[in-house]
Amino acid sequence: MVLALFNALLFNGSKSGNYSPLRSLNPPNDIENNSSPEPATSTSKADTHDEKSPKENEHHSPARINPRIISDATIGLSDGLTVPFALTAGLSALGDSKIVIYSGFAELVAGGISMGLGGYLGAKSEAEAYRAALAETREIVAQDPQKAVSLVRATFSSFEFSELAVAEMLSSLLASPERLEDFLMRFHHQLVEAEHAPSRAYVCGFTIALGYIVGGFLGLLPYLLIHRIQDAFWGSAIVMTIALFGFGWFKTAVVGEKDVVVCLKNGIQMMVLGGIAAGAAVGCVKAFRA
Repeated sequence: MVLALFNALLFNGSKSGNYSPLRSLNPPNDIENNSSPEPATSTSKADTHDEKSPKENEHHSPARINPRIISDATIGLSDGLTVPFALTAGLSALGDSKIVIYSGFAELVAGGISMGLGGYLGAKSEAEAYRAALAETREIVAQDPQKAVSLVRATFSSFEFSELAVAEMLSSLLASPERLEDFLMRFHHQLVEAEHAPSRAYVCGFTIALGYIVGGFLGLLPYLLIHRIQDAFWGSAIVMTIALFGFGWFKTAVVGEKDVVVCLKNGIQMMVLGGIAAGAAVGCVKAFRA
C-alpha cells in the first residue's frame, strides 16, 4: 500500500507524459494513517475527481504569472523609480529643464542596459549551476548507487517516514535511474529544470531592463509636461509615490492574493521603502551641493 501510494504521489501525471513529483506531495500523516489497503475495485471521491475532464480541472486552477518574473519586474521597477528620480531631483536644482530631461534619458538607457545585463548574467549563472548539479547527480546515480541511496534517505529524513516506507520508496526509485535523477534534483537539490532553462536568462534580463525603463520614464514624465522645474519635481515625487504603491499592490494581487488588507500592506511597504531609498539619494545630492 505504501509503495502504491508513493508511486501515485511521485509519478502522478504520467498520463500526460510530463513527470512532476512536485505536483501532488501529500503530508507524511496521509501515508501513516492509511494503514489498511483498500480493495482495488473501490472508487473514492478523490479518484472520481481525478477522472474529470481536463477542462473542469483547469477551471479550478487559474493560470498565474511566474513569481520569478514578478520578482524581476519588482527589481527593475523599484530601481527605475528611485535612481532616476534622485538624479533628476538633484539636477533640478540647476533650474534647467533640458539638462534634467537629457540627463534623465541618458540614465534610463545606461541604467536599463546595465540592469538587464546584470539580470541576464545572474540567470545564466543559475542555469550553469543547474547543469553542473545535474551532471554530478547523473554521475552519482550511475557510478555510486550507495551515495544516491544516502542522499535519498537524507531527503526523506525531514518527513519522518517509517523505515519500511523509506525502503519501499527507495526500491521504486532505484528501479528507474531517470526518476532517481529527477527526484534528487527536485527534492534534494531543490532545482527545477523549468526555472533554469536557457531562455530564462533572456526573459530575466529583458524583464528587469523593461521594468527599469518604465519606472524611470514615469519619474521623468512630469519634467516633459510641466515647464516650471520646481513643480515638475513635486509632480515627479507624487508620480513615484503612486507608482510604488500601485505596483506593490499589483504584484501581490497578481500572484493570487485576494485579501485587500495584505495587498494594502504590501503596497504601503513598497511605497515606504522606495521613498526611503529615493529620499536618501536626494539627501546625498543636497548635502554635496551644500
